[in-house]
Amino acid sequence: MSAPFQTDASRPSALPSANIGARSYDQAPAETSEEYLDQVEEEWNKKVDAEVDTLVDGMVDLVAVASVSDKDKYQIALESFQAQCRTESMVRAASSLMSITQSLKLLLLLSDEAQIVRQHNEELRTATGEAEKHKQDVTVLLDELLLRSTSDNPMESKDTS
Repeated sequence: MSAPFQTDASRPSALPSANIGARSYDQAPAETSEEYLDQVEEEWNKKVDAEVDTLVDGMVDLVAVASVSDKDKYQIALESFQAQCRTESMVRAASSLMSITQSLKLLLLLSDEAQIVRQHNEELRTATGEAEKHKQDVTVLLDELLLRSTSDNPMESKDTS
């Protein structure tokens, strides 16, 4: 007898009856939106770091394998195989980085632009407010410094007047 026909099409199946209605919607989420986004960002960073580490390790191994010395045919074949395996893993890592880049571009394009603009404007207002506060602080300190220097040398201030 031959093997059953296999396909990649989904096959609907019945849901387990024990789980029907068991989900509760009135519970508060375990994490806030910011925590969730931080977690997702950390996952993306880990993926990128892993692929970059693979590229760096591959390059280090290729340089280590590429030694110049008298070698027999077995040593040459072994080094050739090692270099080929390492370059294949580097190509996979580079391809994965390209895929990650494409996914991040799509996330940026499909993200909520209004939220990004609001966040940017809020950060701009905060930075502008802090800059104004620091300007006022510097002005007060500069005035104190100038008053102190003129009070220390009253003769010089009278001579220049």
